[in-house]
Amino acid sequence: MGPHHLPFYLAPVGGTDGLMVVMGVFLVAALIWVGTLYLRLHSLPERMAHKSEKLQFEIVAILGLLALFTHIHLFWVVGLLLAMIDIPDFGTPLRSIAGSVEKIADAVPETGSEAEQQTSLAPAPAPPDPAHKAGAARKAGGGHV
Repeated sequence: MGPHHLPFYLAPVGGTDGLMVVMGVFLVAALIWVGTLYLRLHSLPERMAHKSEKLQFEIVAILGLLALFTHIHLFWVVGLLLAMIDIPDFGTPLRSIAGSVEKIADAVPETGSEAEQQTSLAPAPAPPDPAHKAGAARKAGGGHV
């Protein structure tokens, strides 16, 4: 038995509190909005590193997960800084050099072992002169040649 001049925000006896229902809906909507904002901000380094190399993207993603589950914000900051840095691509030129060296190596004919290749590259000794050989034999004391 309440007076008839109660303010609108007080619920009637046995009725539904409309203001509490509105605040409950607002609270659920605000929690969902803040949660999506938090997760979107948390995934910022991953989205920035998505266009970079695969290894860099994976490192940034791991740092983001560590920051999410351990609540150590330094991981997130390191991931953000790593996502902002463009690491030079050393792999492509090295693969190109390796491919060129393989092509050069296939162009050289294989003749066997290295010792055979080295002896084939050395100049061949001149054949002995038969007149010189005979002269050396007479000096040694031999009579007939």
